[in-house]
Amino acid sequence: MDSNTNSINWFEIPVKDMARAKHFYQTIFGIHMEEMEMGGMLMAMFPYNNGSGKVSGALVKSDYQHPSLDGTLVYLNANPAMDDIIERIKNEHGEIIMDKTLITPEIGYMAYFLDTEGNRMALHSQQ
Repeated sequence: MDSNTNSINWFEIPVKDMARAKHFYQTIFGIHMEEMEMGGMLMAMFPYNNGSGKVSGALVKSDYQHPSLDGTLVYLNANPAMDDIIERIKNEHGEIIMDKTLITPEIGYMAYFLDTEGNRMALHSQQ
């Protein structure tokens, strides 16, 4: 792998109820997500800057994907600080399962949460 490329290019978060999941993620991050259908899947895209080299992803409703507490854990960008996002998660019926925790002063903080679909997700921020 070229050292200038990301290890991850794309992620998909499985959902049962697209409207509920889209509302949850738009509210906690203060973003807008565009919906589209592709290959029999309903998707709501996280914002990205095309060509920026940054990783992005989508909420996905399909017969092939199911929300889960187990499996791969995706850390979503909560910079500069995750405190407001944690409060919005609680207000939007998500659940904090590991409070904001210092990894190291250089790396920053992490927290785990359950989204409205039953997925275990994570946050990372510098502060």
